Amino acid sequence: MQITILMGSPRLNGNTAEICKPFIHELKHNQAKVDYIELHNKNIAPCLGCYHCQDIAGEYGCIQKDDMYDIVKNLLHADVIVFATPIYTWQATPPLKAVMDRMYGINKFYGKAPKEIIGGAKIYALIATCGYEPEQGADLLEEAIKRYCRHSGIHSYAGMYAVRDIETEDSANDITAFQTKESVEGAKEFAGKILRL
Repeated sequence: MQITILMGSPRLNGNTAEICKPFIHELKHNQAKVDYIELHNKNIAPCLGCYHCQDIAGEYGCIQKDDMYDIVKNLLHADVIVFATPIYTWQATPPLKAVMDRMYGINKFYGKAPKEIIGGAKIYALIATCGYEPEQGADLLEEAIKRYCRHSGIHSYAGMYAVRDIETEDSANDITAFQTKESVEGAKEFAGKILRL
C-alpha cells in the first residue's frame, strides 16, 4: 500500500506534524510505503478556474507549471491520500486548499477531454488538529472531502482522526497535548483502520 500524506501546516514541527508521527510509524511498521509531502515551502499557485486542464486528455494538464506537477505525480501512484492540516477558519490551510483545488485537473469531467479520473480510484482520509471539538472544528472540511469522493464516483472516504488543541496562556506552541497516550494510540488506531481497507 502506498500512502501519501499532504502536510498542510506552516508549522513543520507543530501539532499536526506531531500527531502524524505515530500515524506514520504505525503505517511503516506494517510495511506501507509512506510519502510525507510538506506543502508550506512548495510553490503552489491557486487554481485559475480557466478549465484548461479539462481539455487535456490522459494527463494532469494544468496550465500553471509549478510544484503541483511533482505533487500530482505522487498522487497518481498513491493508493491512499491523507490530508493533514490544522483547521484555519473551519477549512484547510491555504497551501493544502490550493492543492485540493488544483487536483481538479486529475478529474476530467467538464471539458473536451473524455471523462476520466487519471490515476484511478483512491482512498481519502483526513488528519486534523483544531481549537474546537472536532465535530464543530473539522466537520466542514470533512464534509467537503466526503462530497469530493461522492462527486468522483470512484474515490472512497476512510474517515477522520482529529485532536483538539486546548490552549492556555502557558501552552501556546506546546505540542504535549498531541503526545498523550490517548492521542498517540488514536493515531495508531487510525493507521490500522486505513491498513485494513
